[in-house]
Amino acid sequence: FRPHLAPYKVAVLPLSKNERLTPLARDVWSKIRPHFMSTYDETQAIGRRYRRQDEIGTPLCVTVDFESLDDKQVTIRERDSMGQIRVAIDELVPALREKLGA
Repeated sequence: FRPHLAPYKVAVLPLSKNERLTPLARDVWSKIRPHFMSTYDETQAIGRRYRRQDEIGTPLCVTVDFESLDDKQVTIRERDSMGQIRVAIDELVPALREKLGA
């Protein structure tokens, strides 16, 4: 359904439940939480988490992976096109606003 009707606009998903990824993923979530209705999920495999977010209509997922630890970038995945782009964490909020048309 349309993004403005989605219960969450953005989901933050670490690639895996890992002691190195979790702190960065939670930090990313804390940066976007004041701007968007968002959720954080680190349970199960990443594919299942993507599907779960797709099912409830979340238009964008932000994935924090092991590359994020080095390059300080995350991946934004669009629900409808399943397209993915890498964005600097510092540019994440403006990039999400642009994608959501907010």
